[in-house]
Amino acid sequence: MRFLRLLPVFLLLATGPACADWQVWTLARTERVLREDPAGTGIAVQLGAARNEWECFQVLMRSDQPVTGIRLEPGDLKGPQGAVLPARDARLYRQHQLEITIGSYRNEAFRPGWYPDPLIPFDHPVTRQPLGEARFKAIPFDLPANETHGFLVDLYVPANAVPGVYRGDYRLTAPGRPAVTIPVTLTVWKLTLPNVPTLQTALGSPASRLRTHYQQRAKDGKEAEPTDWAAVEEQCAELLSRHRINATPPPGTLAVQAQPDGSFRIPKEQVDRFREFVDRYHVNAFSVPRPTSVVKDPEAEREKLHAWLKAWDEAARELNRPHVTFYTYLRDEPNDEEAYRFVQKWGRAIRAARSVVKVLVVEQTWTQNEQWGDLYGAVDIWCPLWPLFKEESARTRQALGETVWCYTALCQREPTPWWLLDTPLLNYRVPTWIAWRYGIRGLLYWGGMAYWQQVDDPWTDPKTLDRRNRHPEGKGPLYNGEGSLLYPGRAVGYDGIVESLRVKALRDSIEDYEYLAQLEAAGKRAQADEVVRPLASSWFEWEKDPAAYEKARIALARLME
Repeated sequence: MRFLRLLPVFLLLATGPACADWQVWTLARTERVLREDPAGTGIAVQLGAARNEWECFQVLMRSDQPVTGIRLEPGDLKGPQGAVLPARDARLYRQHQLEITIGSYRNEAFRPGWYPDPLIPFDHPVTRQPLGEARFKAIPFDLPANETHGFLVDLYVPANAVPGVYRGDYRLTAPGRPAVTIPVTLTVWKLTLPNVPTLQTALGSPASRLRTHYQQRAKDGKEAEPTDWAAVEEQCAELLSRHRINATPPPGTLAVQAQPDGSFRIPKEQVDRFREFVDRYHVNAFSVPRPTSVVKDPEAEREKLHAWLKAWDEAARELNRPHVTFYTYLRDEPNDEEAYRFVQKWGRAIRAARSVVKVLVVEQTWTQNEQWGDLYGAVDIWCPLWPLFKEESARTRQALGETVWCYTALCQREPTPWWLLDTPLLNYRVPTWIAWRYGIRGLLYWGGMAYWQQVDDPWTDPKTLDRRNRHPEGKGPLYNGEGSLLYPGRAVGYDGIVESLRVKALRDSIEDYEYLAQLEAAGKRAQADEVVRPLASSWFEWEKDPAAYEKARIALARLME
């Protein structure tokens, strides 16, 4: 959703006195357009991208009378020396909208309306074959009168693309109307993004959430489970990898096995299978099971704990992928003395083994209650909520060789860029800019990106986390879209998951982080910081204008070139 410049052209088409104007415009910045929003301006699209990067733009439309049978047709983008970015490689989607009438908790800027988020693909995301009949389809689309709707175009620049300017046309058609030509210009820069992302992510397993979703629906007699879970796992992993998010391998890919002599091992064939997964989906971090499933007391069973960890050490050596971080998610939000004691005991015991397995705890780097003691010496990877981050404390832990990640969940507060369906789309892009400023190396999110347990149909009900029923007066907090960045694919014609506008914005943010990481590696941290600082001062002070990030990204690209 990025742009260099949008030409100020406003398109009004008419086929005769009895035909209403058809208003079409484009948008290439991180911003969503609601059904109720008026028509915008600008039909030409100008983009810039590195090689091995995705860029997208929206095609939006509105009419004062219905328009039926609308289709969007891609065109080749032709560049220097006869180079071509083929139309067949573009991914096209129609934006599906959800009505939100009640704003999320603490969202003071909320306005009711129809919010676009799920992206209905034109074809199957893996096979690229046409989709069959389904509840929702991308095309042809019938545009109701006085409503704004849109498509999204996702363009990929291969790693071997010839740098330079590429041009081509997209066409919006409808029976009985002249086609709308959308000129697209894409400048491919000389720089290339690496296959394996620098930013580490732990957003959970959508495939696992999808399995739970269908198992429950089958139990309730609503619909059957998919018959080919292997294909579902593959589609989920491909989608995450394409958005630079760590994919989770299928259950049982790596399983520690106890041996008669008291040792543990992971079979070679499992390690080989995991290596194939890591290489195919560009994984850079993997969550191992908690050792509590094997050891009851880490101090009394020290040797058993160390033997279990040694199995992971041996597997990591055999894997031979040094960029992959192995970690155990030891405790989620230890918010009382008992939880602190647990982390202190287990974390220090695991770290004493000097294993490749790092201890991750979802907690801030400063002590919550002095009477509980601190967690220092028990944690390798700290993961504070955005509003609980304190720079001085974090810098101290980083100086000792520890790592800081971050996350968002529920009760965030303004003006942090918290994630909800009814908060600005830019909120999903900003966090990585702030994270880079503070040396934060990872991003965590709960729910497996597909938390649908509280709604019967995620395609029509945005209230994915609704706690009003827990309050005697029905006044509990509501979080629209919380824990859910993806949608079940059966509604659009396949078993799997469907991406969203929010996931596109998140992918853009991870790509932004890559620009910054490459500049840092090239010794240009100070120059990059000059670009970033005006936009991302802290988790509470950040630029709200999407255009500012586009301009900053261009500045970063120039520094890299």
